[in-house]
Amino acid sequence: MKLNIDDKNATENPAIAQRGVGDVFDFIVCGAGSSGSVVAARLAEDGNASVLLLEAGGDDAAETVTNPGQWPLNLGSSRDWSFVGQPAPGLNGRCLPLSMGKGLGGGSSINVMVWARGHKGDWDHFAAEAGDDAWGYQSILGYYRRIEDWRGVPDPTRRGVGGPAYVAQPQSPQPVAEALLNAASAIGIPVYDTPNGEMMEGPGGASIAELRIRDGKRESVFASYVRPLMSRPNLTVLTDALVTRLIFDGQRVIGTEVLVDGQRRQFSARCETILSLGAINTPKVLMQSGIGPEEELQLHGIPVVQHLPGVGRNHQDYLAFGCTWAYRKPEGVGGGGCEAKLYWKSASHLGQPDILQCQLEFAVPSPIETGLEPPEHGWTMFTGLAQPKSRGRLRLSGPNTYDPILIQPYSLSEPEDMAAALAAVDLGRELGNGDAFTPLVIGETAPGARDRSGMIDFVRRSAVTLRWRLVLSSESGQPI
Repeated sequence: MKLNIDDKNATENPAIAQRGVGDVFDFIVCGAGSSGSVVAARLAEDGNASVLLLEAGGDDAAETVTNPGQWPLNLGSSRDWSFVGQPAPGLNGRCLPLSMGKGLGGGSSINVMVWARGHKGDWDHFAAEAGDDAWGYQSILGYYRRIEDWRGVPDPTRRGVGGPAYVAQPQSPQPVAEALLNAASAIGIPVYDTPNGEMMEGPGGASIAELRIRDGKRESVFASYVRPLMSRPNLTVLTDALVTRLIFDGQRVIGTEVLVDGQRRQFSARCETILSLGAINTPKVLMQSGIGPEEELQLHGIPVVQHLPGVGRNHQDYLAFGCTWAYRKPEGVGGGGCEAKLYWKSASHLGQPDILQCQLEFAVPSPIETGLEPPEHGWTMFTGLAQPKSRGRLRLSGPNTYDPILIQPYSLSEPEDMAAALAAVDLGRELGNGDAFTPLVIGETAPGARDRSGMIDFVRRSAVTLRWRLVLSSESGQPI
């Protein structure tokens, strides 16, 4: 279905029109998630190039997308690809659910809306690996300033104003968020006014989170970048359009084959075709098109266009472990439920933070394998790995569009990850059991005090990806 770019309300909530589109464009961008939305907008903004933006999912008009407090209801729904990993030895054979946004905005339409920028050490590492200072932190700060429309305390060196990405902190954070900052300060972790300025240049710290919420509504990357351009005749956005494979002239990509409303179509690109289908669907489409490890393609009878052994390799994801406390009485939930965050190091010798703590203002159930019940009212510290060492692999199960991708995450396969996980859980428990939380909580419900082997068992049984999926109450539709 084509978004009606002529609708007078298109910039607010584009309508869907049952109209056909042409077959040839200058650029084809596959995937209208965070990356694809930016690329399509930048290509279309000067009006000289015709751009087709393809999205397998639907629009972003649902209340569960626009209302920040309802984001958990998207997980496991039609707006989620709902991938599941293969049994992972490091997780006691568990299969890890892997949620990923499906629809305009991609993950930015179903996530928690926290604005999180890369650490200085990460960008300087990229620059060193590439041998190009343009990837370094000082260079990237210029991009951050141009991207942001920062509504907090001015910081001309690090923050930008007037960019497409609206970023603001909650005006009145919940008491549990303030308690986290006080607990961090009490054990010597510095507290910052914002998490994306000076805090991203040193050993870490704690701060009230920055959110992509404007006037009480979600602000996805699609909304920030593409929607303002929807009235331009050179931009076409097609939803319910599943990219199935690339079309070649020799070894040159000249377009895509797409299922549009279930009908197979081909679109041609005069200049370039850009795949921005996420970390799972991008390698799937590449391999099923004939680009990837030769032995993998031949196994499924796929003609090899280009032997590229790295496709499907080096899969990375961020694991988190839920530590939960029961409230004395029900407390409010602000923003999207995450109003405070913390970055810190699992060991003092490290040069930069490798632990991410994301505080959720409601009690999230642990995976059923832990045997732990969540409190009726409480809060959760998702304490996780920001620098995981384990690497996984994606394999094909067949050559056809609906043959599922096999995701082998190899979670916690590297001993450094288990060491960091134990340190992360210890830190989360130390914070949550600190005096700052005493007025708010009765006590800890997960994981509770354990010896080392018991904590290792908890880590393996409780680990979820930060693309995690909540268990929802069938009666209220609220997280339980």
